[in-house]
Amino acid sequence: MAIEGRLQDVGLADICQLLAMGRKTGRLSVTDRSNFGHVYFENGMVVHATVLNRRDRLGELLVRNDVVSDEAMAQARAQGEGANGHYARALVERGELEPSELERYARIEVEEAVYHLFSWDEGSFHFRTGESPDGAIPTKVSIPAENLLLEGARRVDEWTQIQEEIPSLSMIFAVEHDPRDDPEVELSPQQERVLDFLDGQRTVARLVRDSGMVEFEAARAIYEMIREGWVRPAGSRQEEAADVPESASEAERHLELGRAFYGTEMYEDAERELKACLQEDPEQVEALDRLAVISLRDGRDQEALELLDRAIEAGGASYGRSRNRALALERLDRAGEALEALEAARPPEDRQAELSLARGVALVKHGKVEEALDELRTYREAVGHDEGAEPPPLFYAYGILAAAMAGHPDEALRLGREGLTHHPWSGPILVNLGVVLEERGEAAAAEALYLRAVGESLTPPQAHRNLGDLALRRGDQAGARAHYERAVRLDPELGDEAFQRLGTLFYEDGDHDTARRLWRRALELNPENQVARTNLGLVATGSGA
Repeated sequence: MAIEGRLQDVGLADICQLLAMGRKTGRLSVTDRSNFGHVYFENGMVVHATVLNRRDRLGELLVRNDVVSDEAMAQARAQGEGANGHYARALVERGELEPSELERYARIEVEEAVYHLFSWDEGSFHFRTGESPDGAIPTKVSIPAENLLLEGARRVDEWTQIQEEIPSLSMIFAVEHDPRDDPEVELSPQQERVLDFLDGQRTVARLVRDSGMVEFEAARAIYEMIREGWVRPAGSRQEEAADVPESASEAERHLELGRAFYGTEMYEDAERELKACLQEDPEQVEALDRLAVISLRDGRDQEALELLDRAIEAGGASYGRSRNRALALERLDRAGEALEALEAARPPEDRQAELSLARGVALVKHGKVEEALDELRTYREAVGHDEGAEPPPLFYAYGILAAAMAGHPDEALRLGREGLTHHPWSGPILVNLGVVLEERGEAAAAEALYLRAVGESLTPPQAHRNLGDLALRRGDQAGARAHYERAVRLDPELGDEAFQRLGTLFYEDGDHDTARRLWRRALELNPENQVARTNLGLVATGSGA
């Protein structure tokens, strides 16, 4: 189930209600383009929530509410990585934090994050089914979404009133008349607590951190006392208003935001933040790696190669970088260099098969088909033949090519048929198997596969090219022209023969100018295409041929 849209069109509360009613499991990501939040659902219940670049409220809550000492917290943070990635687990393991207390304050932290997100009225949201919080969270809570919706709506309404007196958390307040001096005044526990921190020096943001209170409760207590005349404004301090970790550098902030956008496939926004990170820290390896993957995804292979070279210079040649570098080189038609990059790659044991597949593909493109076939066979054996272990379409597409080019038509045919049982609508498998069938003289069967391929949303240009060839052989010039035109429109770099034949068809239809343009394009792709060169010479006129 994919749900996405703009907060201006659909409120976050409505989205949460929909997910709760549908008992959905997954991650709801929300962004206002300058910050990011996640809410995780499990069977419609909220189990975790976080807002990027907000302070570690759980640690503050535990220390400021005297649940855990500063010393114990510091030791637990140092130990946290060994306790499945979170200091709170270390505290529980050492007996310094009761599981019930951890759940209580983790619940407060989750509720606070959700209520904060409810205040956003601009931005976008995206729900991804099946996503769960990673193992580094302290504990998983379970909160009915309906409870959060009711309380969230109430808080949004109250915040509107509170902001009339406290428009920014950078504001500073002081006590004008201490209500504790009047025995007839009965203060709420929140008001009592806030009064100890209203010293005319702390911002509201600092007061929240030092008191261990929830932001909303502290602000409401101050608001109530302002209205009673007990508290007055005493200035502001803008530098303390930012709700981000004080230790985080500008580069780290951009990286965190870029990482969040990347994780929800908002690649344009991720790229913006990752580039901003590199402006601050040109050698930030994770930013270089993620930008390289985005560039590969968008087909900017030279840019990806340059980013990966920078990442290797800054952080060394990891397997992932070497593998991605090989892919970029392969796409740039530098198959020999791609093979060298793969030779240098040192994969972990569980990724050896993946490397064999990558080498097989690169060897096919380099024309070393026997070696390619050996690598692809090695990959197939490593993957196994158990149910659910079928190789991806890439294996079959290149396996068919390698077997056919190496003179093993029966193996090519077997691989094609096996591939279609697992991936019946894969365009590359359909096209490559069709070529094998054509070579066997089964033109009708080949044409049927090409027609299936062109019906796919990601139509392989080669399918139209092959259908054009078949149409031309049987004298269907109109059909051939239509398919060639679609082929070169899908891929202007498809090959010189498609442009050469298309030029001939236009010439025969009397459109000599278009014919000449197409033949020139054929020669740009392959200066050795003698047919295109001869045709241009034969029709040369004063019009510029």
